[in-house]
Amino acid sequence: MKKRRKICLFTISLVLFLTGIFHIHTWYNNYQKIATLNQKLQEKKKKEEKINSSQNVLVNPPHDVSDSYWSYTNTPFLEIDFENLIQENKDTVAWIEVIGSNIDYPVVQTKNNTYYLSHAFDHSDSESGWIFSDFRNNVNALNPNTVFYGHGRIDGSMFGTLKNTLQETWYQQKENHIIRLSTPKENTIWQIVSVYTIKQESYYITTHFTNEHFISFLKTIQERSIYDFNTSLNEKDKLLTLSTCQNDFGLRMVVHAKLIKKETR
Repeated sequence: MKKRRKICLFTISLVLFLTGIFHIHTWYNNYQKIATLNQKLQEKKKKEEKINSSQNVLVNPPHDVSDSYWSYTNTPFLEIDFENLIQENKDTVAWIEVIGSNIDYPVVQTKNNTYYLSHAFDHSDSESGWIFSDFRNNVNALNPNTVFYGHGRIDGSMFGTLKNTLQETWYQQKENHIIRLSTPKENTIWQIVSVYTIKQESYYITTHFTNEHFISFLKTIQERSIYDFNTSLNEKDKLLTLSTCQNDFGLRMVVHAKLIKKETR
């Protein structure tokens, strides 16, 4: 009986060990594939910073001169050549760069919010998925709340470094509070106004509102923030929301930013 028990325990241990090796191997191969793909895309994007032009427009500037909004109005635009990217994947709708993180990717969009949870930019199967826009949004005619999703990968890919925004050191560096977004039609600058973690819900990813409900929404997301970004929000603002998984127990990591400057391409 003891011998049989030892054999059983050995067999279970061996199976668990081999399963662990298999998952590590799969994870590493996926990491290598995504890293190679992203390096290729970085070469295709032809990214450059663009100084302000005559098409530069400040969006909904506050009257309060002490509002932190004014600290970011001279931020240069991100200029992307989309021709090659769209040839590579017709679902390409934008490029996003989050200062103070590794987030620097093309954004895709399709007719649902599931496909790019398990497919990479090149449409190959991938545990990492890709950064994608909510199918309800139109990045060229912004809704009150435009929502982007991405997996919070432990290797730091996709939205894996979005958690940086929770750190005090990130918050203290005010230049981090900026998201640059470029689309085939516009270059935009967004100021981060709220960061927090929360249990899975649908409220913060609402995309369309009545005026009254939007005002309430703005108040709620500012109250949720773990940091005070010293800026105001009102019904004329446009929001960009980034959402990822904080852990495997349903907790979500959320970043909200407001549009402060745009330029027509």
